[in-house]
Amino acid sequence: MTELSYSSSELMIINAARLLKNGDVVFVGVGQPNLACNLAKRTHAPDLVMIYEAGVIGAEPARLPLSIGDPTLVSGALSVVSMYDIFANYLQRGNVDVGFLGGAQIDRYGNINATVIGSDYTHPKVRLPGSGGAQEIAAWANRCYIMTPHQKRRFPEKVDFLTSAGYLDGQGGRTRAGLRGQGPVGVVTDIGYLEPDDSGELVLTALHPGKTAQAAIENTGWALKVAKNIRITEPVTEKELVILREELDPTGIYIKSS
Repeated sequence: MTELSYSSSELMIINAARLLKNGDVVFVGVGQPNLACNLAKRTHAPDLVMIYEAGVIGAEPARLPLSIGDPTLVSGALSVVSMYDIFANYLQRGNVDVGFLGGAQIDRYGNINATVIGSDYTHPKVRLPGSGGAQEIAAWANRCYIMTPHQKRRFPEKVDFLTSAGYLDGQGGRTRAGLRGQGPVGVVTDIGYLEPDDSGELVLTALHPGKTAQAAIENTGWALKVAKNIRITEPVTEKELVILREELDPTGIYIKSS
């Protein structure tokens, strides 16, 4: 049997898609999370309900949306409402099961920075796009997943700027801050899978085939804990790759990175 070849982006997208359950209501962003959700809907979760920030509920995009306002999201959708309604009457009310998030930095407690790199907000090393709706999704979605390459610069012990709340300063932090959602229950990287322990600290619980715990440790900015019974994720399948490459992202906008 020929060994399949795939990029790190494809590996993350496929493993993120597998986390979704049939019937989940998912707040979808553009880019790789969008690919993960549409892949899940075309494989094991046909009843996935996709919500987009612009106000589209139950989207059935015929092609890859280029933004949250892409007209392809409207065709065949269950409903189109205002952005206010999406956040106030769906997300904050608890009607969104899953939020997919990303960021430039994710710290040991799952907090996300998508605002600035550097300790001086007014004169940062890099100024980033910021939150968008991510902070609200992190606060109110029933559970969240994060997708990011596993690089040391992306996993500092503490984020330079707290854009979206994970477990803040540890277990109980979200409750003290008045955040209803469960928070980040998993982080998918190109090395494996991180999950919070009882203290809210992210722990390496799974590795992708061929990856090592040592690689994850070396690419994390704190003393990463490794689960005693670490598991190996299921291998990428040809079917998943074909859907990604031929149906969802045929021009390779999001899956060509190594």
